[in-house]
Amino acid sequence: MMKRIFFEVCFICLASSILANSILIEAESFQQTGGWKVDQQFMDFMGSPYLIAHGMGVPVADASTSVRITKKGKYQIYVRTFNWTSPWTTKEGPGSFRVSVNGNLLPNTLGTKGSAWEWQYAGSIDLGKGEATLVLKDMSGFDGRCDAVYLTTQQNPALPNSLEELEGFRRSLGTLPQSPSDGGNYDLVVVGAGIGGMCAAISAARLGMKVALVHDRPILGGNNSSEVRVHLGGKIEMEPYPALGRLLREFGHSTMGNAKPAENYEDEKKDSIIASESNIHLLRNYRAVRTQMNADGTIASVVIRQIRTGEELRLSAPLFCDCTGDGNLGFMSGADWRMGREGRDEFGESLAPEQADKMTMGASVQWYTTETVNGTNFPEFEYGLRFTEESCQRVTMGEWTWETGMNYNQITDFERIRDYGMLVIYSNWSYLKNHLSGNEKYRNRRLDWVAYVAGKRESRRLMGDYILKQDDVDKHVFHEDASFTMNWHFDLHFPDPKNTQYFPGNEFKAETKSNPIYPYAVPYRCLYSRNVNNLFMAGRCISVTHVTLGSTRLMRTIAMMGEVVGMAASICKAHQVQPRQVYQHYLPELKGLMEKGVGRNGDLPDNQKFNEGGYLKEMPKVTVPGR
Repeated sequence: MMKRIFFEVCFICLASSILANSILIEAESFQQTGGWKVDQQFMDFMGSPYLIAHGMGVPVADASTSVRITKKGKYQIYVRTFNWTSPWTTKEGPGSFRVSVNGNLLPNTLGTKGSAWEWQYAGSIDLGKGEATLVLKDMSGFDGRCDAVYLTTQQNPALPNSLEELEGFRRSLGTLPQSPSDGGNYDLVVVGAGIGGMCAAISAARLGMKVALVHDRPILGGNNSSEVRVHLGGKIEMEPYPALGRLLREFGHSTMGNAKPAENYEDEKKDSIIASESNIHLLRNYRAVRTQMNADGTIASVVIRQIRTGEELRLSAPLFCDCTGDGNLGFMSGADWRMGREGRDEFGESLAPEQADKMTMGASVQWYTTETVNGTNFPEFEYGLRFTEESCQRVTMGEWTWETGMNYNQITDFERIRDYGMLVIYSNWSYLKNHLSGNEKYRNRRLDWVAYVAGKRESRRLMGDYILKQDDVDKHVFHEDASFTMNWHFDLHFPDPKNTQYFPGNEFKAETKSNPIYPYAVPYRCLYSRNVNNLFMAGRCISVTHVTLGSTRLMRTIAMMGEVVGMAASICKAHQVQPRQVYQHYLPELKGLMEKGVGRNGDLPDNQKFNEGGYLKEMPKVTVPGR
């Protein structure tokens, strides 16, 4: 079906080009993005990244690019865009922008109408042969978005909107290649350079493996990056393998706190440690888009796409590791997965709901304000969400408790989830600045930072040979392949009842109930797929129940699981086996590596001796029977 649509679109475009000249420019490929940001979070459902004018109410600087015009004529200009507040209101949206060509501002305002991603008409202009300058002019600073710009001499062209049609359209017009180039052969391909992916890559590299590390953002670290700004929670260097976690000392930040200034997350340390590893080939700004499978159901290669240029590379390896958080690599490879909450009876978990459902923990769009010398203004912003003296949030920043999307699909609905996170921030801040009585506290404060990359907690979990459950932890069940240690309580979020009172079904605040645990060493069998035999995983997508994810999802814990994956991968290479065989035949060798660790020796710096929520000054011992 996909091939048929592709060839039909190609034929239509070819036939049209005989009579008309057409040019497609992907917005993310603009030579100068100005104040617009490249947003790649939703490209699996968009077909590409897009530019977003994330100015927090202040219009951003123009984005511009040059376009080669090979045939003079009158060009009709269309822009693929989205009125992002349309799920909550029928009024014209705030994300307004216009297009300028060679200094001529086209007449139509874009991004304020419609209810889905669509092509909107910007206007027409006469162009001669040669270079033309195309400019996106933001008008509001409220997250107007542009996916692509289409210039054509054809009148009323039929433009595609479905993912399949867009794929063929892009390939026919040359913004995507017909086939990927060879990106090389590796011992291990790690997809996702959050904390788990970084540690998996470094661990494997230090044990002699040639590693490709693929990351779809410009900044490493995932939720711990300056794009999302979540601190490194959890504890490291715990029994039975206290050497695990030492690696994180080398690039972990030294200042605690969520939603803090960018420098607190020390992105440069992450860049530096990856650059220092000669066995790691970092492919920054590439996203995995599809896999090629072997006849035996293992992954042969993964195709990755460059975020800005659309270039595609094929990476081949005997081993792969999914550190995407969403289990994307496993999903596209046919790995078994789950999403949502298991019912109480399935695993006998007292903290599970009586019936299974699709609820997950939500995503956080964090933000903060800063004090200024003089009073500041903020535009009126009300798009379907109305605050009152009783329902408004009288705060100057928001971190983990600002959480959205628990009742939506964290994969397919994620743009809506992120957008609602921004909607509530802008709406609440507008109310505090413009309508709250006695708002002296807010008059001199400026909205200084709002994340546009949302921090996820939960989505797909890939199933391994063992699924860790609450009973294992409560009863401290012994597993011979005990590896990294989970130490955080069962931290399961739910909508804040007070928020539900004012915004039923549209909550944006969360609460959690602490269910303490005794530190527990997780089986290695949770770190590889049960049906894609050469696939490891590290991160929130490992093989655990929803309840147990409440503890394993902390980033320092994830760092240790990444270390273990790198060690196991090195054993796979040494013995030419797959991940399961490490458990079956080479477990003593893995234990030896975990005892030694891959981190450099040295005492923990005083400024990193955090307590609850970060490092723990006194690490409790974990007793594992049989050791």
